[in-house]
Amino acid sequence: MKRMEREEECLKQELEELQKQLGKKLKFEEAVSSLNSLLQDRYPSASPSLHKLFYSVICRVATVLKTRYTAPGFWLAGLGLFEKAVCLVSDTSEKEYLKSCILQAKEHLHQLDNPIEAPQSSNRGYLFEGHLTVDPEPPQPNWLVHSNLLATAATLIAAESSSQGRSENDDNNNTSENAAGLLQDLMSRLDDVLPLVIPDDDVIPSRAPPASKEVVAKLPVVILTEEILAKLGTDAECAICRENLVVGDKMQELPCKHTFHPPCLKPWLDEHNSCPICRHELLTDDHAYESRKEREKEAEEERKGAANAIRGGEYI
Repeated sequence: MKRMEREEECLKQELEELQKQLGKKLKFEEAVSSLNSLLQDRYPSASPSLHKLFYSVICRVATVLKTRYTAPGFWLAGLGLFEKAVCLVSDTSEKEYLKSCILQAKEHLHQLDNPIEAPQSSNRGYLFEGHLTVDPEPPQPNWLVHSNLLATAATLIAAESSSQGRSENDDNNNTSENAAGLLQDLMSRLDDVLPLVIPDDDVIPSRAPPASKEVVAKLPVVILTEEILAKLGTDAECAICRENLVVGDKMQELPCKHTFHPPCLKPWLDEHNSCPICRHELLTDDHAYESRKEREKEAEEERKGAANAIRGGEYI
């Protein structure tokens, strides 16, 4: 019995040491290879507590890959580890997470192998104030889509009026075809237009739209040091992925000063647009939503002012 306990304790120490090595770029592949061997040899006979430790270290591999390393060699090593682990774990949630890690690793490696296959438009800049930018053009806000579509509709109506009474010819046929295409585009965007045509608060969704890409891109990134970790505490973790934080982790800081892994934060802000801890909300590109929010803020301030005036009158 004591021998088994000693063996488990040794294995635990070995796994903890490998977890530390994952944060060092020069030792990452070697650490993953050692973890792979231990997984094959020791996991089937290990205790449930060691199973959890194995899984925790594997999750750490995934987090390090997402937040630090892009080289194909690192991702290939991680992919091999995830594929082996998914065949050994029995917990359903663990299996699902490992499957998502495998899918992400394959997608990452495929993008590196086939950069030409990626849509060219996603890497193209756009003209801004006479200069070609590096980043792709951001999506148009709904209010601008609304304005452009209404202008298109007005142009079509004018073209239709001017063409009445004329004899049909090739130019008129081309105009009709173009008009039909533009009208079809107008109809396909009708769902985007209606909330702006009808000024009704009930039409505007109550859930916050995604955070502005420009705002998210400007959020500061900090690298955790031993002093920062000491302030956060020994059990500090990313509130989104629930991974324990270690020295060297890259963290993105919201205006409320809460920090998260950048790969975790972006999809969260796309879905919720609020800090997972304090619910602080970031600026969006949705003009209608921001206008309504500003009106609500002003109305709330007026209500507070009226309430204070009433309370002040009671003491006179």
